Amino acid sequence: MISTEELNALNVDSRVDARGVACPGPLLEAKRGMTSVPVGGVMEVLSSDASTNNDLPRWAAKMGHDHLGTLEEAGYWRIFIKRTK
Repeated sequence: MISTEELNALNVDSRVDARGVACPGPLLEAKRGMTSVPVGGVMEVLSSDASTNNDLPRWAAKMGHDHLGTLEEAGYWRIFIKRTK
């Protein structure tokens, strides 16, 4: 994973705002959103569902993508996934 400063400085190719959506909604929205991210690009997922913090990195690993890190904000998380294939 990369540092907080590096995560904040990332240029993301796609942002999925799944705040207020219950599990498994954020994961499903991320799966759909990844199709618009070029290989080597980064998707940022915003989620207020704490289970997404475990689900999304596991899904990324299963699919061969890289979980770059997660930032906690007031009431939600920012999860960064790099598309590798």
